[in-house]
Amino acid sequence: MRTSDVFDLLRDGKPWTRAQLAQATGLARSTVAVRVDTLMRLGLVAPYGDGTSTGGRPPSLFALNPAARVVVGVDVGASHVRAVLADLSGDLLGEVEVRLSVDKGPDEVLGWVVDAVRTLLRSGRRKAGELAAIGVGLPGPVEHSTGRPISPPIMPGWDRYDVPGHLQRHYAVPVLIDNDVNIMALGERRAHLPEVDDLVLIKVATGIGAGIVSGGRLQRGAQGTAGDLGHIRVPRADGIACRCGNDGCLEAVAAGPALAAALRAQGVPAETGQDVVDLVRQGDPVALQVVRQAGRDVGDVVATMVNLVNPSVVVIGGQLALAGEHLLAGIREVVYTRSLPLATEHLRIIPSRAGTEAGVLGAVAMAVEHTLSPASIEAASETLAASG
Repeated sequence: MRTSDVFDLLRDGKPWTRAQLAQATGLARSTVAVRVDTLMRLGLVAPYGDGTSTGGRPPSLFALNPAARVVVGVDVGASHVRAVLADLSGDLLGEVEVRLSVDKGPDEVLGWVVDAVRTLLRSGRRKAGELAAIGVGLPGPVEHSTGRPISPPIMPGWDRYDVPGHLQRHYAVPVLIDNDVNIMALGERRAHLPEVDDLVLIKVATGIGAGIVSGGRLQRGAQGTAGDLGHIRVPRADGIACRCGNDGCLEAVAAGPALAAALRAQGVPAETGQDVVDLVRQGDPVALQVVRQAGRDVGDVVATMVNLVNPSVVVIGGQLALAGEHLLAGIREVVYTRSLPLATEHLRIIPSRAGTEAGVLGAVAMAVEHTLSPASIEAASETLAASG
């Protein structure tokens, strides 16, 4: 067994004795002692006092040291960028945010991120050498293996841009990139649904997408495009042009800009998705009807997804989720009617609890998971051994 196998037991933050680790891993206590010593030298594990004595000297306890390293999580939205500093348990240590449109291009947006990382480290009194990884969510399709955005519709100038390379010119750490919906799913699960291994998070905002967690693992698909619900054809959208160049897409009738347009067509002034949300909160009857119908349209696609993926929880997030139960009611109406009874018997369709924090929480989770992965632990152990 490797050092990472011992560390995997200690990751839960609970204190262990060497004897307990030896029993759980099947390793000799002398081998466990060497592995624990390595993890302590790396700073990832620290003493946690003494255990209960059974007649002799009390055994020493060891646990994860979450303060050993820090990570930065970044959520790049259509019109904002948020960055947070966190320890290895995912606890947030600092946050900065700016109103900045993603269409300003990668140089300006990532330039702000570079400065934000420096600011967070300084305010958190952490050295650059303590930074373990940076996680970033982008509002468009991402080739996860390279971290490059691929033809993102609202990100001019970003197509195939080397985002990790840009940040690594300033910080020599792993940089993990994913699309915003995937990191929202990670953030929601880590913060509020850690016991759920099968969930789908649907983001309904300027676009519509899904982050899919199955068997406890995020499912990105072969090219990273799994969950692109917004461009699935729905009956009510026949003949309606979508920004992707096709017609009939869900996004063309149920995303924020489409709902604002539907309200304007009925004489209700609305320019953005936020305007739609504000009108719903004010009780505008036309806005209530439009949002309820959008829920039904989203429900058409989600019902199929429920049959295919069989999640136990569907989380509704994004800007239009702030319209409250009206959107969810339309989704539930269709999903519970059209999905298989067995698939919906214990299905919960709920609003996001993480809300606007889901993105940065997921970016942090992605960075922490990489830092504490078996491959990273083994690489660090080998470097330590080689340095003597």
